[in-house]
Amino acid sequence: MEIVIVAPFIVVFWLLLSLKVLNEYERAVIFRLGKLLPNAKGPGLTLVAWPIDRMVRVSLRTVVLDVPPQDVITRDNVSVKVNAVVYFRVMHPIRAVVQVENYLYATSQEAQTTLRSILGQAHLDELLAERDRLGGMLQQVIDEHTDPWGVKVTQVAVKAVDLPQEMQRAMAKQAESEREKRAKIIHAAGELEASKQLTEAAQMLQHEPTAIHLRYLQTLTEIAQEKNSTIIFPVPIDWMKAVMGKER
Repeated sequence: MEIVIVAPFIVVFWLLLSLKVLNEYERAVIFRLGKLLPNAKGPGLTLVAWPIDRMVRVSLRTVVLDVPPQDVITRDNVSVKVNAVVYFRVMHPIRAVVQVENYLYATSQEAQTTLRSILGQAHLDELLAERDRLGGMLQQVIDEHTDPWGVKVTQVAVKAVDLPQEMQRAMAKQAESEREKRAKIIHAAGELEASKQLTEAAQMLQHEPTAIHLRYLQTLTEIAQEKNSTIIFPVPIDWMKAVMGKER
């Protein structure tokens, strides 16, 4: 009689231990007496037969992994520190549990190793100017290595590149030299254009003597506006010849 009374409580207690609720983004990998069941369970209410079953929860959401700064020596022998961000998610829960002990740690180590390897083959200028292309290369290589674990790497972004102080000063001097170079080129181009304009004006005045006289008169007007007490103005030779010709 006592067994009949206790049995329902045992069943209820067993159900409480065996029923699991999985969220929409979760899947359950179940081992029964150490043997893997063929399909992942979930989402929703799942029965895990305690104590013969063991359940491992796997999240299918995208994981944002911050790769710590890595010491990288570029192809042109410049030592820099580079950190990146890796976006990945689990596509096959069973492989993520069975094929690797800890897929989060394994993906992190793979990202760090690949980061040093790929960026070490690039020049410093490429590392600073072509981050998107290098990020695509990193994503492709990391994804190939994590695919057997059921992990899909969707994006790798190079977040920051820290240069040594000496390199920063050298790059600042180089940028300043480039600015001075452009300024001198622009100034030289302006001088060349001005000389061309002056040459054209001289040729025009040479063929039009009257224009020279008008220019002299304009100069007199400009000098008179400055309120100078004494004005010394050379008389054009053409005018002198004209006056002497009339007296003869």
